[in-house]
Amino acid sequence: MKREETKAIRIGDRWIGGGNPIAIQSMTNTKTEDVKATVEQILKLEAAGCEIIRCAVPTMEAAEALREIKKQIHIPLVADIHFDYRLAIAAIEHGADKIRINPGNIGDSSRVRAVVDKAKEYKVPIRVGVNSGSLEKSLIEKYGGVTAEGIVESALDKVRMIEEMDYDQIVVSIKSSDVLMCVKAHELISEVCPYPLHIGITESGTLLSGNIKSSVGLGIMLYQGLGDTIRVSLTGDPLEEIKSAKLILKTLGLRKGGIEVVSCPTCGRTKIDLIGLANQVETMVADIPLDIKVAVMGCVVNGPGEAREADIGIAGGIGEGLLIKKGEVIKKVKEEELLSTLREELLNWKG
Repeated sequence: MKREETKAIRIGDRWIGGGNPIAIQSMTNTKTEDVKATVEQILKLEAAGCEIIRCAVPTMEAAEALREIKKQIHIPLVADIHFDYRLAIAAIEHGADKIRINPGNIGDSSRVRAVVDKAKEYKVPIRVGVNSGSLEKSLIEKYGGVTAEGIVESALDKVRMIEEMDYDQIVVSIKSSDVLMCVKAHELISEVCPYPLHIGITESGTLLSGNIKSSVGLGIMLYQGLGDTIRVSLTGDPLEEIKSAKLILKTLGLRKGGIEVVSCPTCGRTKIDLIGLANQVETMVADIPLDIKVAVMGCVVNGPGEAREADIGIAGGIGEGLLIKKGEVIKKVKEEELLSTLREELLNWKG
């Protein structure tokens, strides 16, 4: 189903599905047992725009730490469980707003039921997660390998198992590191699944490859109206995941707010450190609450014209640069003053 049609599910104080805004998620990479380090990372992620956070719960100590972590953060917390159903139960009892499990690796139906009963008692939704890497041998044999069809069948089997236990507070996550397989799987499951979809490209890679694969995969799915909550999975600082997710949503017109920075590619006419300047501008505007477009141009030849569609921009020359509004040059300043001049204009923005 399209995101407007999926079932609305409450996670802590946030709703996903049913046409609610697409929520940005990330996952901590600290040891959850280390409450101080985990809280510090979550607070940084919150400030960057993270709206739901997931923590690994590999031990009972980690499950118990959730209670103290919850006291110090402001966004819903998801407990990520593998294999031990007792950790899922403990995570719920210690304040998890949602749990992520693969019922297939939790154990027999009695153990799954114990988790579902506890989730039902605490009104905590269950995210059913199936990855291509954990596909059952029987489905691999049935489909002649790991396929989108097999991933979907596996996920629907787990969903039905929970539904048969009289629980429907479910979020579905089916992921693959193969972008086109992942897209196809979501297209297939959206035709038959009423629950919100958590979408992402798993194990997508480092900052460069991960961003490209995630942008392509998420872009296709989101443009088709699929996906109620997203995570850009990157091998690196989780803060980069939030930056990328916000930009993907904004590029697709699915989120507004925040300054958009556009910059030209460098060429032989460039007389300033455009690459450094563009990166400095992007960092500098992160804390300025405006919904405008800022252009960073490398030369005064094409700069004013190319920046015309931006609300404000700067263009570099030889040791100096121009401040431009709506394509009109309003000030010439020294190169070293370009950044501070732009920031001053933005802080006193009147449109």
